[in-house]
Amino acid sequence: MIYVDPKILARVNQWLTPFFDEKTQHDIKEMIAYDPDGLEDSFYKNLEFGTGGMRGIMGLGDNRINKYTLGKNTQGLSNYLKDQFPNQEIKVAIAYDCRHNSKEFAKVVADVFSSNGIKVFLFSELRPTPELSFAVKHLDCKAGIVLTASHNPPEYNGYKVYWEDGGQLVPPQDGEIIAEINSLKYEDIKFEANESLIQIIDTEVDESFANASVKNGTFNTSQAAKDNLKIVFTSLHGTSITMVPKVLEMAGYKNVLIVEEQSEPNGDFPTVKSPNPEEPAALKMALELAEKENADIVIGTDPDCDRLGVAVRNNKNEMVLLNGNQTMVLMTHFLLKQWQKAGKLNGKQFVASTIVSTPMVENVVEHFNVKYIEGLTGFKWIAKMIKDHPELEFIGGGEESFGYLVGDFVRDKDAVTATLLACEIAAQKKHSSSSMFQYLNDVYEQFGNYREHLISVTKKGKQGAAEISAMMKVLRENPYKEIAGSKVVRMDDISKNETTDFIKQETLPLNLPKSNVLIYYTEDGSKIAARPSGTEPKIKFYISVNTLEKENFEDILQKKIDAIAAQLNVS
Repeated sequence: MIYVDPKILARVNQWLTPFFDEKTQHDIKEMIAYDPDGLEDSFYKNLEFGTGGMRGIMGLGDNRINKYTLGKNTQGLSNYLKDQFPNQEIKVAIAYDCRHNSKEFAKVVADVFSSNGIKVFLFSELRPTPELSFAVKHLDCKAGIVLTASHNPPEYNGYKVYWEDGGQLVPPQDGEIIAEINSLKYEDIKFEANESLIQIIDTEVDESFANASVKNGTFNTSQAAKDNLKIVFTSLHGTSITMVPKVLEMAGYKNVLIVEEQSEPNGDFPTVKSPNPEEPAALKMALELAEKENADIVIGTDPDCDRLGVAVRNNKNEMVLLNGNQTMVLMTHFLLKQWQKAGKLNGKQFVASTIVSTPMVENVVEHFNVKYIEGLTGFKWIAKMIKDHPELEFIGGGEESFGYLVGDFVRDKDAVTATLLACEIAAQKKHSSSSMFQYLNDVYEQFGNYREHLISVTKKGKQGAAEISAMMKVLRENPYKEIAGSKVVRMDDISKNETTDFIKQETLPLNLPKSNVLIYYTEDGSKIAARPSGTEPKIKFYISVNTLEKENFEDILQKKIDAIAAQLNVS
């Protein structure tokens, strides 16, 4: 006889009541009989909101993405919206990506909202996530939802919630909504659609979003420079194919080669192991096309088109992939230069980044006498900065994980406009007999050579979550005194919202929301952060090193990174 934990079984039995459809009940009984491990992982907890909303494997159970978990979330959000906006017309916008079941899940979400008397704008086909953020404000909505799991494997889907400013949920709203969701039973979900409240939207938002993207992403680049830039673009089977080529064409870029084998939206992502532009393998086909056509720049976006990978030619004419920190530094420096040339910098602007991103961006921003604001990982915090500082103009901001935002017409990372910005930089530099790669070297020459490295360790399931928790516990309770031969001078524990200065032997508060992040700083300027992912079963270690040496700096930096990685000894 197969043993099932009584606590798990109690959760399972809720799904065997008549409210759930017959197929769901039948499939759960099959799991009880033949797959107890799968049953445990499907039911041992509720899916949680993380850094970028709620993501999970599609399937049956409380810990899976399915009609019922999405329905319960949407019912809770409906209740919260009606409480927050009494006696007002409440409108929401819904978009979805290329993943399996995204379109069907989007309709389920629309049905529940409409059943609760809420007006719904539902995109007719898949659209980029930044367009949904734009649509929330453009259509005067109180909230927005996008069904996406970003770059996760094909078996995943997800549910991102946006508020009326176009930004994702942040405290205290996220906690209040989660409390409302957790107070509900599945039987409280209203699935019966009121079709009169569901309006399908097609191209009307597309045009407005594209115009805003061109307005924010172009900077007086001559047509001759645009004509002289050869671009290779891949959507990696995702949503960007609906918008990026259109925006590039509107901006005057005619020499765009699309990787046709990857242009068809497909939730199986058949040509890549992972549709993640952070990974060089994802851009392999684009890089091959670039070599064949002697292109100047390669750009690939993730499935929901909020992040981008950029490859450019180095001084040996070889294609090299920039990391997210390098792209962010270049985009930030370029934007600040453009604002400076236009005479628009007057001390009332700011640039934003995150605590696990390169410290170099702060140095660049402060050089232009512009305010730099740093927050937790995730663009919801950058959106909150924009909302919290109406007295300041937002120039741009990014994070190490290949996301960037130009201007505030969108309130989430935006690979559509960032793609256009990357092309503007590349076109202008080539036209002036330089290159994007040389531009990066010029910035390093001015601000010091920085290099970053990410170690990402996957720990799946209930056991994996426990292992990640144990790793963070050890790092907190037994902190390093020295890393790679350099003394640890400071440790930030964001879970306690405090920083410890080991030189002065004092602990002070930090001005950040609490989060499960630990950051070490060493005497030689290295920075090492540990953070469990909020959207994947992973723990991530972010390493940043730098040197002012001009000779052999590549070897110096790589040896530092290797020594730190060896000491961390994580796998």
